[in-house]
Amino acid sequence: MNLRLLIPIFDNSVSTWALEARLLRWLTLTWLFVGLIILFSASYPVANSRLGDGLYYFKRQIVWAFFSLIIFNIIVNLPIKKMLGNSHWFIAVLLLLIFGTLIPGVGKKAFDAARWIALGPIPLQPSELIKPFLVLQSARLFGHWERITWPIRLTWLAIFSLVILGILAQPNLSTAALCGMTIWLIALAAGLPYKYLGGTAFGGILLALMSISIKEYQRKRVMSFLDPWADPTGDGYQLVQSLLAVGSGQTWGVGFGLSQQKLFYLPIQDTDFIFSIFAEEFGFFGSIILLTLLGLFATLGLIVSLKAKNIVNRLVAIGITTVIIGQSLLHIAVATGALPTTGLPLPMFSYGGNSMISSLVGAALLIRVARESSEAEVVPLWKPQPEKPRQRRISQKK
Repeated sequence: MNLRLLIPIFDNSVSTWALEARLLRWLTLTWLFVGLIILFSASYPVANSRLGDGLYYFKRQIVWAFFSLIIFNIIVNLPIKKMLGNSHWFIAVLLLLIFGTLIPGVGKKAFDAARWIALGPIPLQPSELIKPFLVLQSARLFGHWERITWPIRLTWLAIFSLVILGILAQPNLSTAALCGMTIWLIALAAGLPYKYLGGTAFGGILLALMSISIKEYQRKRVMSFLDPWADPTGDGYQLVQSLLAVGSGQTWGVGFGLSQQKLFYLPIQDTDFIFSIFAEEFGFFGSIILLTLLGLFATLGLIVSLKAKNIVNRLVAIGITTVIIGQSLLHIAVATGALPTTGLPLPMFSYGGNSMISSLVGAALLIRVARESSEAEVVPLWKPQPEKPRQRRISQKK
């Protein structure tokens, strides 16, 4: 088997890629490698206690990473038009699965939220998998907005609304909000009239407020966010323990593998609060390095969008950058108490195969846009010049 076709690190053709594509590729692989190391540390105690195998979650994540990298390598070598042309099929299937999670006995619950469907031994979380395809279809719709009829516009806006409402009904307010904001920002970048954007923004905020007012657990999260120390052993417990973890890291961190909060003080430390363990073990300095990595990724995403040859590719780059970086910043904001507690994983850090696939598919789409936008500009640093034929000297007799 040719590993070059399976894992992008073995792909020798990368040297012909555009600079932005090569940088994004190595940044993604670095992000993934660091994430696996942090997951090993964060998940070992809980896996050892629950399953008798400290490497259980880590080994499963390695398998998911390998599978995701195969998909990653296929997408970076696939014309973006093919992904755009088939995105509506993925949206249709995943939308059905989202509503399938709401059927009693079909959807699998965790923390009172039905977000998974079991496909044999494989758990599927359609709300995670749909993110990159929402970006593709939104870019396709808003990029061609002036050339399509109102029936088609309204049909797709209704489908997007169903996706958000289905995710909200699971309930999963954070993912629904992220998907809604991403679609809205893509529409903004496409230049849609402000009267449409203003109306949808107002409707989205109103929908979020209604969800918070109806769902008691969401109200409690907001109240505990405002003052977690008012109930440090109850509703504020998770945020208090997260803040203790982040604060314990101080400047340089307590050291890799030496976190105390992961020893059954901080709940779900290997998924929704994995940044807290990272901050405890690597401190302020490590957190700045991670934020710098996110900043580099965001900057490259912006450069790719500016260099894109057409509006649809530009919107894809903007949407993917928004999803990956936006979700990362929201996760960090929750762990540091800047936002109410939500269930958003940190891309390529948190445990979970669905999040891994979604993140690497998104990164691959961004790299593909970079390749198609700038690859013609790639030139070798040194190109040998053809040797000129020697000219014979003709001596003339006087």
